[in-house]
Amino acid sequence: MLRNYFKIAFRNLEKNKAFSFINILGLSVGMACCMLILLYVQNEISYDKHHTRAEDMYRVGTTFVTTDQTKNMPYTPAPMAFTLKADFPEVEQATRVFVPFNEDKAIFKLSENGKVNKSFYETKGYMADSTFFDLFSYNFIEGVPHTALNEPNSVVISEEIAKKLFGNQSALNKIVHIASSNGNIDFKITGIFRPDKLSTIDGRFFMSLSSGEMGAYVRSARNFAFNNMFYTFIRLQPGSNPQALEKKLTTFIDKYAGADMKAAGFKKKQFLEAVPDLHLKSEDNGQMAGKGSISYVYLLTSIAIFTLLIACINFMNLSTARSGKRAAEVGIRKVVGAEKAMLISQFLGESLLLSILGLIIASALVFLFLPVFNQLASTSIHIVFAQHVFTFLGFIALAIITGLIAGSYPAFYLASFQPIKVLKGKFTNTLAAVNLRRGLVIFQFSISIILILASLVVWKQMNYLKDQSLGFKQAQQVVIPLRTSTTKSNYEALKTEIQKNSQVVSAAAAGSYPGIFSARDQNFYTDGKTGAESVNVKLNDVDYNFIETLGFKVISGRPFSKNFAADTNSRIVLNEKAVAAFGFTPENAIGKRLHFDWNNEVFDYEIIGVVKDFHYEGLQQSIGRFGFLLDRNQSYNYMVVNVNTSSMESMLQFMETQWKKFNPEEPFEYTFMDQDFQRNYDTELRMGTIVSYFTFIAIFISCLGLYGLATFTAEQRIKEIGIRKVLGASITNIVQLLSKDFLKLVLIALLIAGPIAWYAMNEWLQKFAYRIDIQWWMFAIAGCMALLIAFLTVSFQAVKAALINPVKSLKTE
Repeated sequence: MLRNYFKIAFRNLEKNKAFSFINILGLSVGMACCMLILLYVQNEISYDKHHTRAEDMYRVGTTFVTTDQTKNMPYTPAPMAFTLKADFPEVEQATRVFVPFNEDKAIFKLSENGKVNKSFYETKGYMADSTFFDLFSYNFIEGVPHTALNEPNSVVISEEIAKKLFGNQSALNKIVHIASSNGNIDFKITGIFRPDKLSTIDGRFFMSLSSGEMGAYVRSARNFAFNNMFYTFIRLQPGSNPQALEKKLTTFIDKYAGADMKAAGFKKKQFLEAVPDLHLKSEDNGQMAGKGSISYVYLLTSIAIFTLLIACINFMNLSTARSGKRAAEVGIRKVVGAEKAMLISQFLGESLLLSILGLIIASALVFLFLPVFNQLASTSIHIVFAQHVFTFLGFIALAIITGLIAGSYPAFYLASFQPIKVLKGKFTNTLAAVNLRRGLVIFQFSISIILILASLVVWKQMNYLKDQSLGFKQAQQVVIPLRTSTTKSNYEALKTEIQKNSQVVSAAAAGSYPGIFSARDQNFYTDGKTGAESVNVKLNDVDYNFIETLGFKVISGRPFSKNFAADTNSRIVLNEKAVAAFGFTPENAIGKRLHFDWNNEVFDYEIIGVVKDFHYEGLQQSIGRFGFLLDRNQSYNYMVVNVNTSSMESMLQFMETQWKKFNPEEPFEYTFMDQDFQRNYDTELRMGTIVSYFTFIAIFISCLGLYGLATFTAEQRIKEIGIRKVLGASITNIVQLLSKDFLKLVLIALLIAGPIAWYAMNEWLQKFAYRIDIQWWMFAIAGCMALLIAFLTVSFQAVKAALINPVKSLKTE
């Protein structure tokens, strides 16, 4: 019996090649999309799951509460971690991680006989306590994890950095010079790890926190209110209740920081975040790994499901539409004794056969397009059978589920035919079956239109962000990192030489620049007030002409100037937002004084200028309060060169030549400020691109089904078309006849999809402080695109049917 079923299934595939091709292609493309997205989702949810006892690991975050805002941050002060361990028995172990502020890279130098023979920048360098590798599991290929950071000036590096330094030789216990804002230090390599698991703490090298200037600071740090700049991680005793511990932290922070917070005019409380949830569910991961989004995971999962459903709908539509072709077969089988359950099993088996064929093709498509998908999604997914056994089993289960879903209705529908009617030739497609097909077409195109609208809104919002005035000049601004004491001390001489080039407009330096993380802030209060009434202001330490170089618009007062010697003594330039927060106007703010308290001492600053508001963060955030201070120590992190040139390549070569004159042992690197700022939207751009590609695929699969239905409709009405042609109908009339019913369904789909798409995209836009409005023309474009695509799909088959000689279509009558 089973052999007979397989024979019949293959004969039907061979007999109906076009419909078999459409079904298999639709299912395979739908499954391939679903498989790619499932791989992506699996990748996203796997962050930090590999750590030993990950379920007991938490990050301690801080909620800052001031008079006008409440803000969550992932940072804590230095003494927090081990005081928690000492005060709470449920805290088994603690560790701290520090990411140098405003520093995206450090310099590695390898010397031999006093001569530097290798020098290069490395990113993602973190400082960590000796207990770090007690909590976090890394795949060490050399060294002992638990003791690797016990000593000052020890460093653990990735396998890739080790090979850059020493090739295939062992790197363990060798010395490497690392220059960063923490100092120029010789580090002993005490461990090499292979980063083969995904973690929010995505460091490429880990330096001992007891090293250099930071080491001296953490040994003396006692204040619990200020200097919140460390990531604190704890591991709880098995069975401990994190919610109960979190409630105790209110009393804890009041005990250690209550008096200082009251004097400074703010409150704060601590909260716990499960380490495995950080990547997708944390509000802010600070300067660590690029944060994922649980909403995007849900979005892509929905797209995967709907894409697969569209493919299943094609199968249902075509199977029920062609049910008349198999009606006689069903009738004969029932007459000779076949039961309904046997027929259902047969038709479900045929569906499963098609699904397995689709799985084979889909698997090939996944392997073929996985590199492209990795590039689109900025992931590095690799399929290794030994490591993805359950993934492959999941794909097989997906194919079986797809086959059962796609074949369920056709199987029950075909098995329900009455043999007397079908053998007498009285079988017709029921109204219920016709209406179901129409409903499924509407569903397909509703999903496609929603995706088209989503792509349009994302595209429009991204263009809006790109074109939005940021309040400063970002084009042709070259950013050069200053990482070592040598480069910082040579800055003025380098700046003088670079500015001799006629195509250099100006050059300046600062601790940070718009578009990157800016850590420094201060609580200020005005005359007649106290620290309890202070206002928080973000700060940047800058060079004299930094404001002019970046083109900030001074609307009152003046910027810093070497003509005013007093500017080196506690002067400040604020933006409009900060001035308004103190109750001033730009005009009357000049000359006013701001104060802040530190270690029982009051510090004063005089306002000398006000600049027009500008965006120093991505447009997801609204403009905040910002101020500029003159860096009297000239400990700048970045040099910014504003150029006016049509040949950027030659300009960069000129800058590198000047750099090598003063810093021969330092590598020359640069970025462009406009590109750095746009990286704030990388996640949104990736999602928009992925949605656009899957929109095209969903439309393609929908069109496959529509083409199949149009083909079947044309076959059913071939004699009617012949008669109409004999009576004088034109090709246009025939195309209209066959197209209008399908186009009505697309119009209904537009009416259904419109409100759903508006609601979904309006919710997505809420994450941006500056956003577009969803306008009527977007719905018009989406509707016109869907109608045009549907019309072209149907009309192709309609024209083909209309061109058939009516003599051939009527000769059997």
